[in-house]
Amino acid sequence: MEDVVIRTLDQVELRDPILVEGLPGVGNVGKLAADYLREQLGAKPLATVYSKFFPPQVYVSEEGIIRLVSNDLYYWRAPASAHHDVLILGGDYQGISPEGQYEITHRVLDYCHGLGVREVFTLAGFAQGRVVETPRVLGAATLPTRVESLKKHGVVFSRNDPGGGLIGASGLFLGLGRLFGMEGACLMGETSGYFVDPRSAEAVLKVLGRVLEVPIDFAALEAKAQEIDRIAQKIHEAEQRTAEPTSATGPASREDLGYIG
Repeated sequence: MEDVVIRTLDQVELRDPILVEGLPGVGNVGKLAADYLREQLGAKPLATVYSKFFPPQVYVSEEGIIRLVSNDLYYWRAPASAHHDVLILGGDYQGISPEGQYEITHRVLDYCHGLGVREVFTLAGFAQGRVVETPRVLGAATLPTRVESLKKHGVVFSRNDPGGGLIGASGLFLGLGRLFGMEGACLMGETSGYFVDPRSAEAVLKVLGRVLEVPIDFAALEAKAQEIDRIAQKIHEAEQRTAEPTSATGPASREDLGYIG
């Protein structure tokens, strides 16, 4: 088997397409956002990426049918009034080694360059190590002009965040993309890093939707976010109970804790 195999599922001609990458990572923010965008747009399968740099694994469906792990490219044709079609890259894993990350990214970018891609947006989570009730969207871009345009959409460009740079696909698709003449930006939703984070994915998608001028209904994603909020609240309450000071007669009673949500 070759290191990376890309199987084309549909032959298409796209109009100045923009690539959106969202693979598993911190809080699964990028993956959630990319998958939700694909569902909302009704994007169609374009190509499947297989690689020996993915884990040696197959998934098994409820019907007992296996599927080799992969990354997948989908395409969406924008209405005539819009300027760009959209390619969406999602999937099961990123490459499991530095060599694999580079090889997979390079091959996908080369494939997308052949389809006319000149602009890339990568989606990711930025772990804060604490619960984030209202996540900001942090940014990193390839050009000063892109920084200024994204600031108008509420994206925060911080001198110190991300302090260690962008690691993995969200950084490489921008860095290697420049070798193909592509410009773009990474949109990072703040997240605790403890949970799959639909609320952070929603924050990222709201920015991306405005930038790409595509309609997105957030109702289903908001419902997922509320469910995660309930789980996080229960864990927070459990942690507080564990840390309760004891009195001479024993732990504080439930009535004493009435102020806790």
